[in-house]
Amino acid sequence: MPPTCANSRFKVLPRPSILVMNAGSSSIKTALFDRALSEVLRLEATGIGTGGAVTIAGETQAVSLPDNATALNAIFDALAARGITVADLDATAHRVVHGGTDLTTAQRITPDVIDAVTRCVPLAPLHNPHHLAAIHAVTAIAPDLPQYASFDTAFHATIPPLAHRFALPDLPDLPGLRRYGFHGTSYAALVHALPDQSKTLPRRLLAMHLGNGVSLCAIHNGRSVATTMGYSPLGGLTMGTRAGEIDAGAVLRLVRERGLDAADDVLHRQSGLLGLSGLSSDMRTLEASATPEAHFAVDHFCYWIVRQAGSLIAAMGGIDAIAFTGGIGENSKHVRDSVTAQLRWLGAFPTYIVPAQEELHIAREAKTLLGLRAAQEDHNVA
Repeated sequence: MPPTCANSRFKVLPRPSILVMNAGSSSIKTALFDRALSEVLRLEATGIGTGGAVTIAGETQAVSLPDNATALNAIFDALAARGITVADLDATAHRVVHGGTDLTTAQRITPDVIDAVTRCVPLAPLHNPHHLAAIHAVTAIAPDLPQYASFDTAFHATIPPLAHRFALPDLPDLPGLRRYGFHGTSYAALVHALPDQSKTLPRRLLAMHLGNGVSLCAIHNGRSVATTMGYSPLGGLTMGTRAGEIDAGAVLRLVRERGLDAADDVLHRQSGLLGLSGLSSDMRTLEASATPEAHFAVDHFCYWIVRQAGSLIAAMGGIDAIAFTGGIGENSKHVRDSVTAQLRWLGAFPTYIVPAQEELHIAREAKTLLGLRAAQEDHNVA
């Protein structure tokens, strides 16, 4: 593990407040914020279950990480090596992918909230179990430390039934079959940050989160009214390794011919930019490649953004601005230029690039809830 805080090369850090966590199957990414919501430090545990390493302040050290609990202990040890203990934290705040229909705002984590997140495991089997593992691991390490959760699905709770319901009969044995939408913390952060550039939030805003995961969101008067992802993060646009929009009949054929597990692997991990190019899921690699397959993959990516953008613009009754965020949205001028050029038939509209600030948004929501809790406790004392 990193050297102790006695090592003089570590500077004294500001008073920490909130540790934001994003726990996945093989990594836990964290960001530490002070009470002014300035980012203090980033830490990441990777290779969970297959080896392991902890990266802090750009320095990586190999360490055995057989599971999430061990990884979180390693993260807290790395913080302690820099003089930050659990007692220095006001709270931890977790990104949780799926909150279902019940968890539509940020919440303090209680047994009831844990039960609700657990009920959503069938809706996000690749994500929610790892979030729950991190929550339980933090509880074991620091049982008195307040924990909060922000939900990727929450921002889309305002989508009307006409947009979120599938044309299916009521199926009591299969609850929750509807469109939810994801990347909600990214869109909420964008809505908060964009007025710094645009002065006022555009009334009809087409927001594009373009990264390894890709989605669009129609934001009307600051509220989500439609989005391209649906029941799962698999739906919608061409992504890094996900297929995006695909006919249900094609999915059924994949399952019949390959079996359920193999079909799941094709749709989630072998498709998208990787499947089309036969080269890579990384847009930077594809843009630098001279192969026709790589060019086709990039063109396919942009075409379907434009194609589905038309649907979301219709849901808002027009467009006043586009905002790009995410790794590709922020860094690929080629993709931005291609998309905006193909939408110019709509007329002139401003475009913005908004750096992704999901961790900051999660910390902001936790700080708000901390303040409300403190005010309530003061009221009860009075």
